[in-house]
Amino acid sequence: MMAKTITVSLADASSTRSLGVCLGQSLPAGSVILLKGDLGSGKTTLVQGIGEGLGITELIVSPTFTLINEYTEGRLPLYHFDLYRTEPEEVAALHPETYWEGVEFALGIVAIEWAERLPYLPPSYVSVCLSYQSGGDRRVDLLGVGEFQLDYLDELATLPQRDSPTEYGFSESENC
Repeated sequence: MMAKTITVSLADASSTRSLGVCLGQSLPAGSVILLKGDLGSGKTTLVQGIGEGLGITELIVSPTFTLINEYTEGRLPLYHFDLYRTEPEEVAALHPETYWEGVEFALGIVAIEWAERLPYLPPSYVSVCLSYQSGGDRRVDLLGVGEFQLDYLDELATLPQRDSPTEYGFSESENC
């Protein structure tokens, strides 16, 4: 099966958070989200939306200094990693696989910011790359890797189309 990429154009931080809400409402237990993008591109905002979509009411903040924040009150637990200040050998010592394998921690959603610093990858995940576009918009590319399929996100296709069949606009008022 060919990998499917979904590209979404987002107007602002509210749109980024709304996409996160959609993901939080849709992602199954065991989902791993590997987030990449420049500083300020919206990685934490997207994770805040995922938490909201999971029904987490606790304030979600970037775990830049704590490295991992665990939120267990929602539909599924959310494990939020921020690897910005780490080296690969430090990341390995965190044993992120214990979160995505569901062995030591309840199976939930694992969101990893600065995922390019991981020394190894899970067998299945969704890659989320956020980037700036001209005019202040943000572009988000979602790619399912391994057994991870994005078919359940096909409802994005019902959103107003932009320049190509796989590029969609997403606004705060639109729900999944």
